[in-house]
Amino acid sequence: MRKTVGWVAVAAAVLMAGAAAPAGATERGPARVTGWAEFELPFGADADVRSFEFDARSAPWSRPIPAEGGEHGSPADATGTVRVAHYLASEKVTVRWEAAVDCLMTSPGHATVTAIVTRADDYAKSLLGTRVGFSVQDGGRGRDRVGFTWDATFDQNEAGEWGPSRIGPCLSTAAFGTVTRGDFRIRHAELTPPPSR
Repeated sequence: MRKTVGWVAVAAAVLMAGAAAPAGATERGPARVTGWAEFELPFGADADVRSFEFDARSAPWSRPIPAEGGEHGSPADATGTVRVAHYLASEKVTVRWEAAVDCLMTSPGHATVTAIVTRADDYAKSLLGTRVGFSVQDGGRGRDRVGFTWDATFDQNEAGEWGPSRIGPCLSTAAFGTVTRGDFRIRHAELTPPPSR
């Protein structure tokens, strides 16, 4: 009986320790966001089906910029691809587009990704060349969330005119959409210091 109680206690402790650790906290290697999932919006309920697919990898200090101090780029520089699919139920058509990742920042279980749209179906041609932002929350299978910037945020230019938000590298919203199918995975890594000059 004592042995049984002891094993139960050990098993419970292991399970509790695993549950307490944030997603991606124990993995080693560069920061990454991977996976595919469908999600629903908390506003404007409809019959549309939306999904994101991430393959984003950290590539720190790899994108030099022509500004003072930008010779080596940023600790959040990244590479990879984001694929977006949106089934428009009212028109019975799926709109797809892709974007090239340029920035990634993580904390345990959370990530912000930005990417430049490089390919788009006719319905989304207006996005070509623009930077879009994504936020991902990896809560474990069935508890993930995601957010995005287009159609969710607006901005004013210097003349006070309203339009789509201008998104800088690694800027996005909170993860406001709930994943309904699929799984996102985040591997967290701390930002690294600049290379020696």
